[in-house]
Amino acid sequence: MGYGLVGEFDNGEKKLKRLGNNYAFIDSQNLNLAIREQGWILDFKRFRIYLTDKYNVTKVFLFIGYIPTNESLYTSLQEYGYILIFKPTLYLPDGKVKGNIDAELVLHAMIEYPNYDKAVIVTGDGDFHCLIEYLKKHNKLEKIIVPNRYRFSSLLRKFAPDMVFMNDLKTKLEYK
Repeated sequence: MGYGLVGEFDNGEKKLKRLGNNYAFIDSQNLNLAIREQGWILDFKRFRIYLTDKYNVTKVFLFIGYIPTNESLYTSLQEYGYILIFKPTLYLPDGKVKGNIDAELVLHAMIEYPNYDKAVIVTGDGDFHCLIEYLKKHNKLEKIIVPNRYRFSSLLRKFAPDMVFMNDLKTKLEYK
């Protein structure tokens, strides 16, 4: 378990509170596209704070396709406390960019497995069913944060008690 700064006494002395040591693993493309489909933009700075405050997340791994022109975005995300895991991208014939991060997210969740108490998985993608099932079976799943309650894989439905939907978090996490 880690410690987190939660405030100061009147004399300026810092006080510490014992926090959990949970890690978050974010499928950034699934998150970003699902939020934008709902007509809003996620404030990644506020989302990072939310993960810490709500789920005692100490490290956040953001899996993202690498595009050279997005360097300023990557710098900002790192300043907010995200650990970026880049995947090379492909440009499809229709001009869209594809950077499938599924294998990297699963691999990193398992590499980091001994280092965290519980995992928060941010996705609506059923490709993560096996990872989520394994984490649940071993009491290492804290929460699944699904970006859109109306559009997510039916493979995740069996984990409904462990899910929270970002539709309900718009007022807290929308970029203004």
